[in-house]
Amino acid sequence: MSDNNPERVSKREPGLLAQDVDRDNQLAENRSEAQPTESGVPEDAIAEDDVEPSDSRQNVTAAATDDDKAAVVGMRQRTRRSFIVGGAAALAAAGGWRWLRTRREADGLAWPLRLSHEFNEQLSRDYFSRSRLVPTFPGDMASEPRVNGSYGLDEESFDPANWRLAIVGLASPPESVAEKPSASPEEPNTKSSTGNSSLSGRSKTKAGTDSKSDVQSGGDSSDQSDETDEETDSDADGSDTTTNTEPDLALTLAEIKQLPRVEMVTQLKCIEGWSVIVRWAGARLADLIAKYPPLTKSGSDPDVMRRPDDLVGYVSLETPDSEYYVGIDMESALHPQTLLCYEMNGQPLSLKHGAPLRLVIPVKYGIKNIKRIGKITYTDKRPADYWAERGYDWYSGH
Repeated sequence: MSDNNPERVSKREPGLLAQDVDRDNQLAENRSEAQPTESGVPEDAIAEDDVEPSDSRQNVTAAATDDDKAAVVGMRQRTRRSFIVGGAAALAAAGGWRWLRTRREADGLAWPLRLSHEFNEQLSRDYFSRSRLVPTFPGDMASEPRVNGSYGLDEESFDPANWRLAIVGLASPPESVAEKPSASPEEPNTKSSTGNSSLSGRSKTKAGTDSKSDVQSGGDSSDQSDETDEETDSDADGSDTTTNTEPDLALTLAEIKQLPRVEMVTQLKCIEGWSVIVRWAGARLADLIAKYPPLTKSGSDPDVMRRPDDLVGYVSLETPDSEYYVGIDMESALHPQTLLCYEMNGQPLSLKHGAPLRLVIPVKYGIKNIKRIGKITYTDKRPADYWAERGYDWYSGH
Protein backbone atom coordinates (compact mmCIF):
# COMPACT_ATOMS: atom_id res chain seq x y z
CA MET A 1 0.00 0.00 0.00
CA SER A 2 1.54 3.38 -1.13
CA ASP A 3 1.52 6.79 0.67
CA ASN A 4 -0.80 8.32 -1.88
CA ASN A 5 -3.66 6.25 -0.64
CA PRO A 6 -6.45 8.63 0.39
CA GLU A 7 -7.36 6.41 3.33
CA ARG A 8 -3.80 6.58 4.68
CA VAL A 9 -3.44 10.35 4.15
CA SER A 10 -6.75 11.04 5.88
CA LYS A 11 -5.46 9.46 9.02
CA ARG A 12 -2.42 11.75 9.26
CA GLU A 13 -2.70 15.18 10.96
CA PRO A 14 -0.72 18.29 10.01
CA GLY A 15 0.79 18.47 13.49
CA LEU A 16 2.26 15.06 13.14
CA LEU A 17 3.87 15.92 9.81
CA ALA A 18 5.49 18.99 11.38
CA GLN A 19 6.79 16.93 14.25
CA ASP A 20 8.34 14.49 11.77
CA VAL A 21 10.22 17.34 10.08
CA ASP A 22 11.45 18.74 13.40
CA ARG A 23 12.53 15.30 14.50
CA ASP A 24 14.58 14.78 11.35
CA ASN A 25 16.31 18.14 11.76
CA GLN A 26 17.14 17.51 15.38
CA LEU A 27 18.55 14.09 14.60
CA ALA A 28 20.72 15.57 11.87
CA GLU A 29 22.16 18.25 14.22
CA ASN A 30 22.67 16.20 17.34
CA ARG A 31 21.37 12.65 17.65
CA SER A 32 22.36 12.52 21.31
CA GLU A 33 19.98 15.32 22.28
CA ALA A 34 16.27 14.63 22.07
CA GLN A 35 13.76 17.34 23.03
CA PRO A 36 11.20 15.93 25.47
CA THR A 37 7.57 16.86 25.17
CA GLU A 38 5.38 18.05 27.99
CA SER A 39 4.83 14.45 29.05
CA GLY A 40 8.58 13.85 29.26
CA VAL A 41 8.69 11.44 26.33
CA PRO A 42 10.90 12.21 23.32
CA GLU A 43 9.07 13.33 20.20
CA ASP A 44 10.67 10.67 18.04
CA ALA A 45 9.19 7.94 20.29
CA ILE A 46 5.73 9.46 19.96
CA ALA A 47 6.15 9.76 16.23
CA GLU A 48 7.22 6.13 15.81
CA ASP A 49 4.26 4.91 17.82
CA ASP A 50 1.84 6.87 15.71
CA VAL A 51 3.27 5.88 12.33
CA GLU A 52 1.31 3.26 10.41
CA PRO A 53 3.01 -0.14 9.62
CA SER A 54 5.39 0.13 6.72
CA ASP A 55 5.06 -1.63 3.40
CA SER A 56 7.90 -4.03 4.38
CA ARG A 57 5.87 -5.46 7.25
CA GLN A 58 2.90 -6.03 5.00
CA ASN A 59 5.16 -7.68 2.42
CA VAL A 60 6.52 -10.05 5.07
CA THR A 61 2.97 -11.00 6.07
CA ALA A 62 1.98 -11.58 2.49
CA ALA A 63 5.08 -13.68 1.86
CA ALA A 64 4.32 -15.82 4.91
CA THR A 65 0.81 -16.41 3.64
CA ASP A 66 2.18 -17.48 0.25
CA ASP A 67 4.59 -19.91 1.95
CA ASP A 68 1.74 -21.49 3.88
CA LYS A 69 -0.23 -21.98 0.68
CA ALA A 70 2.77 -23.53 -1.02
CA ALA A 71 3.29 -25.88 1.94
CA VAL A 72 -0.32 -27.05 1.79
CA VAL A 73 -0.01 -27.73 -1.93
CA GLY A 74 3.23 -29.67 -1.38
CA MET A 75 1.67 -31.78 1.36
CA ARG A 76 -1.23 -32.68 -0.87
CA GLN A 77 1.16 -33.72 -3.63
CA ARG A 78 3.23 -35.84 -1.25
CA THR A 79 0.11 -37.47 0.15
CA ARG A 80 -1.02 -38.55 -3.31
CA ARG A 81 2.47 -39.75 -4.16
CA SER A 82 2.73 -41.71 -0.92
CA PHE A 83 -0.64 -43.31 -1.52
CA ILE A 84 0.39 -44.40 -5.01
CA VAL A 85 3.75 -45.76 -3.84
CA GLY A 86 2.19 -47.55 -0.86
CA GLY A 87 -0.48 -49.13 -3.03
CA ALA A 88 2.11 -50.31 -5.53
CA ALA A 89 4.22 -51.79 -2.73
CA ALA A 90 1.21 -53.63 -1.31
CA LEU A 91 0.37 -55.08 -4.71
CA ALA A 92 3.99 -56.14 -5.23
CA ALA A 93 4.07 -57.81 -1.80
CA ALA A 94 0.84 -59.68 -2.49
CA GLY A 95 2.12 -60.80 -5.87
CA GLY A 96 5.44 -61.87 -4.39
CA TRP A 97 3.71 -63.88 -1.67
CA ARG A 98 1.51 -65.61 -4.20
CA TRP A 99 4.54 -66.39 -6.35
CA LEU A 100 6.39 -67.75 -3.32
CA ARG A 101 3.52 -70.05 -2.34
CA THR A 102 3.45 -71.60 -5.80
CA ARG A 103 7.16 -72.52 -5.88
CA ARG A 104 8.26 -76.12 -5.67
CA GLU A 105 9.12 -77.44 -2.24
CA ALA A 106 12.55 -78.39 -0.98
CA ASP A 107 12.46 -80.44 2.24
CA GLY A 108 8.98 -79.27 3.10
CA LEU A 109 9.55 -75.58 2.31
CA ALA A 110 9.38 -73.38 -0.79
CA TRP A 111 12.84 -73.42 -2.34
CA PRO A 112 13.49 -69.64 -1.99
CA LEU A 113 12.86 -69.90 1.75
CA ARG A 114 14.95 -73.06 1.95
CA LEU A 115 17.80 -71.20 0.24
CA SER A 116 17.50 -68.41 2.81
CA HIS A 117 17.70 -71.02 5.60
CA GLU A 118 20.80 -72.53 4.06
CA PHE A 119 22.39 -69.10 3.66
CA ASN A 120 21.72 -68.29 7.32
CA GLU A 121 23.16 -71.65 8.31
CA GLN A 122 26.37 -71.11 6.37
CA LEU A 123 26.73 -67.63 7.81
CA SER A 124 26.15 -68.89 11.36
CA ARG A 125 28.61 -71.74 10.95
CA ASP A 126 31.27 -69.44 9.54
CA TYR A 127 31.05 -67.20 12.60
CA PHE A 128 30.53 -70.00 15.12
CA SER A 129 33.24 -70.57 17.69
CA ARG A 130 33.38 -73.04 20.56
CA SER A 131 35.14 -70.36 22.60
CA ARG A 132 32.15 -68.02 22.36
CA LEU A 133 29.89 -68.68 25.33
CA VAL A 134 26.29 -67.64 25.77
CA PRO A 135 25.53 -65.33 28.73
CA THR A 136 25.07 -66.88 32.17
CA PHE A 137 22.90 -65.56 35.00
CA PRO A 138 22.67 -65.71 38.81
CA GLY A 139 20.99 -68.82 40.15
CA ASP A 140 18.19 -66.89 41.87
CA MET A 141 16.92 -65.77 38.47
CA ALA A 142 16.16 -69.35 37.42
CA SER A 143 12.60 -70.59 37.03
CA GLU A 144 10.87 -73.63 35.61
CA PRO A 145 10.25 -73.54 31.85
CA ARG A 146 6.86 -74.28 30.42
CA VAL A 147 6.15 -77.76 29.10
CA ASN A 148 6.23 -77.08 25.39
CA GLY A 149 5.88 -80.19 23.27
CA SER A 150 5.41 -83.80 24.29
CA TYR A 151 6.67 -85.71 21.25
CA GLY A 152 8.38 -88.90 22.36
CA LEU A 153 7.32 -88.45 26.00
CA ASP A 154 4.68 -91.15 26.32
CA GLU A 155 4.77 -91.81 30.05
CA GLU A 156 2.48 -94.86 29.92
CA SER A 157 4.84 -96.97 27.81
CA PHE A 158 8.07 -95.64 29.34
CA ASP A 159 9.80 -97.33 32.24
CA PRO A 160 12.65 -95.20 33.66
CA ALA A 161 14.19 -98.25 35.35
CA ASN A 162 14.85 -99.88 31.98
CA TRP A 163 16.13 -96.75 30.27
CA ARG A 164 19.54 -96.90 28.60
CA LEU A 165 21.37 -94.45 26.36
CA ALA A 166 22.30 -96.29 23.17
CA ILE A 167 25.31 -95.04 21.20
CA VAL A 168 25.92 -95.89 17.54
CA GLY A 169 29.00 -95.20 15.44
CA LEU A 170 31.83 -95.62 17.94
CA ALA A 171 35.37 -95.74 16.66
CA SER A 172 36.24 -98.67 18.93
CA PRO A 173 34.37 -101.95 18.57
CA PRO A 174 32.18 -102.92 21.52
CA GLU A 175 34.64 -105.61 22.61
CA SER A 176 37.36 -103.01 23.27
CA VAL A 177 35.16 -100.61 25.20
CA ALA A 178 36.03 -101.02 28.86
CA GLU A 179 32.88 -99.28 30.08
CA LYS A 180 30.44 -101.81 28.69
CA PRO A 181 27.27 -102.46 30.70
CA SER A 182 27.82 -104.72 33.66
CA ALA A 183 26.48 -108.25 33.72
CA SER A 184 24.13 -107.72 36.64
CA PRO A 185 21.49 -105.65 34.81
CA GLU A 186 21.67 -107.95 31.80
CA GLU A 187 17.92 -108.24 31.35
CA PRO A 188 17.27 -104.47 31.32
CA ASN A 189 20.13 -103.99 28.87
CA THR A 190 18.68 -106.60 26.60
CA LYS A 191 15.35 -104.84 26.66
CA SER A 192 17.01 -101.56 25.88
CA SER A 193 18.93 -102.97 22.97
CA THR A 194 15.84 -104.67 21.63
CA GLY A 195 13.77 -101.52 21.91
CA ASN A 196 16.33 -99.46 20.05
CA SER A 197 17.38 -102.03 17.48
CA SER A 198 13.84 -102.33 16.19
CA LEU A 199 14.23 -98.75 15.02
CA SER A 200 17.77 -99.08 13.75
CA GLY A 201 16.81 -99.25 10.09
CA ARG A 202 14.83 -96.02 10.34
CA SER A 203 17.63 -94.35 12.30
CA LYS A 204 20.18 -95.36 9.70
CA THR A 205 18.13 -93.87 6.92
CA LYS A 206 17.55 -90.66 8.84
CA ALA A 207 21.24 -90.30 9.56
CA GLY A 208 22.08 -90.73 5.91
CA THR A 209 19.68 -88.34 4.15
CA ASP A 210 18.13 -84.91 4.31
CA SER A 211 14.94 -85.55 2.38
CA LYS A 212 11.58 -86.23 3.97
CA SER A 213 10.67 -88.84 1.37
CA ASP A 214 13.76 -90.87 2.18
CA VAL A 215 12.90 -90.73 5.86
CA GLN A 216 9.46 -92.06 5.17
CA SER A 217 10.90 -94.77 2.97
CA GLY A 218 13.32 -95.77 5.72
CA GLY A 219 10.49 -95.91 8.23
CA ASP A 220 8.52 -98.25 5.99
CA SER A 221 11.45 -100.63 5.59
CA SER A 222 12.52 -100.76 9.25
CA ASP A 223 10.28 -103.70 10.07
CA GLN A 224 11.08 -105.73 6.96
CA SER A 225 13.56 -108.57 6.50
CA ASP A 226 17.31 -108.54 7.07
CA GLU A 227 17.79 -108.32 3.32
CA THR A 228 16.45 -104.78 3.34
CA ASP A 229 18.79 -103.87 6.18
CA GLU A 230 21.73 -105.21 4.23
CA GLU A 231 20.80 -103.05 1.26
CA THR A 232 20.62 -100.04 3.55
CA ASP A 233 24.03 -100.77 5.03
CA SER A 234 25.66 -101.22 1.65
CA ASP A 235 25.00 -97.67 0.50
CA ALA A 236 26.16 -97.09 -3.05
CA ASP A 237 28.31 -94.03 -2.43
CA GLY A 238 29.82 -95.49 0.74
CA SER A 239 30.54 -91.97 2.05
CA ASP A 240 28.77 -92.49 5.36
CA THR A 241 31.33 -93.78 7.82
CA THR A 242 28.54 -95.00 10.10
CA THR A 243 27.84 -98.54 8.87
CA ASN A 244 26.59 -100.18 12.05
CA THR A 245 22.99 -99.45 12.96
CA GLU A 246 22.98 -101.58 16.11
CA PRO A 247 23.94 -99.86 19.37
CA ASP A 248 27.63 -100.18 20.10
CA LEU A 249 27.07 -99.26 23.73
CA ALA A 250 24.20 -98.82 26.18
CA LEU A 251 24.88 -96.58 29.17
CA THR A 252 22.91 -96.26 32.39
CA LEU A 253 22.25 -92.92 34.02
CA ALA A 254 24.70 -93.84 36.78
CA GLU A 255 27.45 -94.33 34.19
CA ILE A 256 26.66 -90.98 32.61
CA LYS A 257 26.87 -89.34 36.04
CA GLN A 258 30.43 -90.62 36.32
CA LEU A 259 31.41 -87.95 33.78
CA PRO A 260 32.45 -84.55 35.20
CA ARG A 261 29.41 -82.73 36.58
CA VAL A 262 28.73 -79.26 35.17
CA GLU A 263 26.22 -76.65 36.36
CA MET A 264 25.19 -73.55 34.46
CA VAL A 265 22.40 -70.98 34.44
CA THR A 266 21.50 -70.07 30.88
CA GLN A 267 18.55 -68.86 28.88
CA LEU A 268 16.31 -71.27 27.01
CA LYS A 269 14.99 -69.53 23.90
CA CYS A 270 11.98 -70.75 21.98
CA ILE A 271 11.26 -70.04 18.34
CA GLU A 272 7.79 -68.93 19.49
CA GLY A 273 9.38 -65.82 20.98
CA TRP A 274 9.52 -66.58 24.71
CA SER A 275 12.57 -67.33 26.81
CA VAL A 276 13.28 -68.43 30.37
CA ILE A 277 16.36 -68.65 32.58
CA VAL A 278 17.01 -72.16 33.92
CA ARG A 279 19.69 -73.73 36.13
CA TRP A 280 20.90 -76.95 34.54
CA ALA A 281 23.19 -79.70 35.76
CA GLY A 282 24.64 -82.62 33.83
CA ALA A 283 27.62 -83.81 31.82
CA ARG A 284 29.09 -82.11 28.79
CA LEU A 285 28.30 -83.89 25.57
CA ALA A 286 31.92 -83.16 24.62
CA ASP A 287 33.07 -85.26 27.59
CA LEU A 288 30.88 -88.15 26.47
CA ILE A 289 32.26 -87.85 22.93
CA ALA A 290 35.81 -87.74 24.26
CA LYS A 291 35.27 -90.88 26.35
CA TYR A 292 33.34 -92.72 23.64
CA PRO A 293 34.71 -91.17 20.44
CA PRO A 294 33.13 -91.57 17.01
CA LEU A 295 34.71 -92.67 13.78
CA THR A 296 36.94 -90.28 11.87
CA LYS A 297 36.86 -89.05 8.30
CA SER A 298 40.44 -90.09 7.68
CA GLY A 299 40.09 -93.50 9.25
CA SER A 300 42.78 -92.77 11.82
CA ASP A 301 42.36 -92.99 15.56
CA PRO A 302 40.10 -90.20 16.87
CA ASP A 303 41.57 -87.32 18.85
CA VAL A 304 38.63 -85.25 20.05
CA MET A 305 40.73 -82.57 21.74
CA ARG A 306 43.46 -82.04 19.13
CA ARG A 307 41.77 -82.98 15.87
CA PRO A 308 38.03 -82.39 16.24
CA ASP A 309 37.69 -81.54 12.55
CA ASP A 310 38.62 -85.13 11.66
CA LEU A 311 35.58 -86.50 13.47
CA VAL A 312 32.40 -87.28 11.57
CA GLY A 313 30.43 -84.11 11.09
CA TYR A 314 27.12 -84.74 12.85
CA VAL A 315 25.35 -86.16 15.86
CA SER A 316 21.82 -87.53 15.67
CA LEU A 317 19.70 -87.78 18.82
CA GLU A 318 16.25 -89.35 19.18
CA THR A 319 13.77 -90.37 21.82
CA PRO A 320 13.49 -94.06 22.80
CA ASP A 321 10.45 -94.45 20.53
CA SER A 322 12.06 -92.34 17.74
CA GLU A 323 8.98 -90.15 17.64
CA TYR A 324 11.13 -87.04 18.05
CA TYR A 325 14.61 -86.62 16.63
CA VAL A 326 17.10 -83.84 16.07
CA GLY A 327 20.40 -83.48 14.29
CA ILE A 328 23.23 -81.18 15.34
CA ASP A 329 26.60 -80.42 13.83
CA MET A 330 29.66 -81.78 15.60
CA GLU A 331 30.95 -78.27 16.31
CA SER A 332 27.85 -77.45 18.33
CA ALA A 333 27.95 -80.85 20.01
CA LEU A 334 31.48 -80.10 21.27
CA HIS A 335 30.54 -76.66 22.56
CA PRO A 336 31.39 -76.47 26.29
CA GLN A 337 27.83 -75.39 27.17
CA THR A 338 26.13 -78.33 25.44
CA LEU A 339 24.97 -80.61 28.24
CA LEU A 340 23.45 -84.03 28.71
CA CYS A 341 21.23 -82.72 31.48
CA TYR A 342 19.77 -84.82 34.31
CA GLU A 343 18.91 -82.05 36.82
CA MET A 344 16.95 -78.81 36.51
CA ASN A 345 16.84 -76.07 39.16
CA GLY A 346 18.46 -78.35 41.72
CA GLN A 347 16.05 -81.26 41.24
CA PRO A 348 16.15 -84.39 39.07
CA LEU A 349 14.39 -83.98 35.77
CA SER A 350 10.69 -84.71 35.81
CA LEU A 351 9.17 -86.96 33.17
CA LYS A 352 7.40 -84.05 31.53
CA HIS A 353 10.73 -82.22 31.16
CA GLY A 354 12.55 -85.17 29.63
CA ALA A 355 13.70 -87.44 32.45
CA PRO A 356 16.01 -89.17 32.80
CA LEU A 357 18.24 -87.34 30.28
CA ARG A 358 17.73 -84.44 27.92
CA LEU A 359 19.87 -82.21 25.76
CA VAL A 360 20.56 -78.60 26.72
CA ILE A 361 22.25 -76.65 23.94
CA PRO A 362 22.02 -72.88 24.60
CA VAL A 363 23.56 -71.90 21.26
CA LYS A 364 20.43 -73.19 19.53
CA TYR A 365 16.70 -72.69 19.89
CA GLY A 366 14.51 -74.91 22.04
CA ILE A 367 13.48 -77.20 19.18
CA LYS A 368 17.00 -78.66 19.29
CA ASN A 369 16.89 -79.27 23.07
CA ILE A 370 15.51 -82.77 22.73
CA LYS A 371 13.94 -84.37 25.81
CA ARG A 372 14.41 -87.98 26.92
CA ILE A 373 17.32 -88.99 24.75
CA GLY A 374 17.25 -92.68 23.94
CA LYS A 375 19.82 -92.94 21.18
CA ILE A 376 22.86 -91.04 19.95
CA THR A 377 24.27 -91.75 16.51
CA TYR A 378 27.54 -90.39 15.14
CA THR A 379 27.33 -89.91 11.38
CA ASP A 380 29.05 -88.11 8.55
CA LYS A 381 25.82 -87.28 6.75
CA ARG A 382 23.46 -84.61 7.97
CA PRO A 383 20.77 -86.35 10.04
CA ALA A 384 17.06 -85.85 9.67
CA ASP A 385 15.47 -83.34 12.01
CA TYR A 386 11.84 -83.32 13.10
CA TRP A 387 11.15 -79.62 12.63
CA ALA A 388 13.46 -79.18 9.66
CA GLU A 389 11.25 -81.64 7.82
CA ARG A 390 8.35 -79.31 8.61
CA GLY A 391 9.89 -76.18 7.16
CA TYR A 392 12.09 -74.86 9.96
CA ASP A 393 15.78 -74.08 9.84
CA TRP A 394 17.88 -77.23 10.30
CA TYR A 395 20.72 -75.37 12.01
CA SER A 396 18.41 -73.36 14.34
CA GLY A 397 21.24 -71.38 15.90
CA HIS A 398 21.00 -67.92 17.40
